[in-house]
Amino acid sequence: MRSDARWWQLLILREAFYDAVVESRWSCSDVKIQKPIRTRRKFLIQAASLAGAGSVVSAGVPAGIATAAEPTSGPVAASIPYQSLGPDEATFVEALVSLMCPADEYSPSGVECGLANYIDRQLAGSYGKGAGRYQNAPFRSGKPQLGLQMPLTPEQFFKAGIAAANAICVRDRGKPFDQLAPADAQQFLEEVQADHVQHDGLSLAQWFNEVVYRLFVEGCFADPMYGGNRSAVFWKMVGYPGLPANHALDVVRYRGKPYPGAKEPKTIADFT
Repeated sequence: MRSDARWWQLLILREAFYDAVVESRWSCSDVKIQKPIRTRRKFLIQAASLAGAGSVVSAGVPAGIATAAEPTSGPVAASIPYQSLGPDEATFVEALVSLMCPADEYSPSGVECGLANYIDRQLAGSYGKGAGRYQNAPFRSGKPQLGLQMPLTPEQFFKAGIAAANAICVRDRGKPFDQLAPADAQQFLEEVQADHVQHDGLSLAQWFNEVVYRLFVEGCFADPMYGGNRSAVFWKMVGYPGLPANHALDVVRYRGKPYPGAKEPKTIADFT
């Protein structure tokens, strides 16, 4: 029987996939994602609405979803060196993604799915370095849709958030985040997301909602060549057939029904 924690995660993934792919809002700055901590009733209502929304993904959890948990054939995450994260930061991120994506019959853990590697690559690349961002003062408060308004690059902000979150865990709970029991770590993330955890000079709610969670969702649904979604495990979970993008008629033919080609999604590597 599904645990409530895993059930809300599956629905988050399905909702984010629908927003990003069906509404064609797939980019680092434009993906429309929802807050991860919400009521189960609201998730059920939104998941049920997908059947009539024109997606090739059916409203219920796909019947073959358990196949997503098959071991991947690619290299394990621990064998891939990190480019940005230091040892303590990597430990935090690995604990975080495996808490948000626990290993069970639906998928391997977040680490095994490559989510920590995806986040690391993004932080080490142009996004993390703040390429194209205005980095000169003054920094004024802006509308939420304008994104982060601060002198820190996304990489610096991400790492500052890790340090702040760990310090608060040690202060209030006696242990760093990666050593907390799963229930305590989950409660801590819920408090961070709801802006109930305060830190001088840094908004942990903004850190989690605007950076951490966005990268987590992107890592789930980006092409495996970027480090996450290893073996297209999340594409298989939601029934996304992958590339090439020529499924306009399939959306009509298979509305509300599983798409046969989704059992073996095609990635960029299949065409190179």
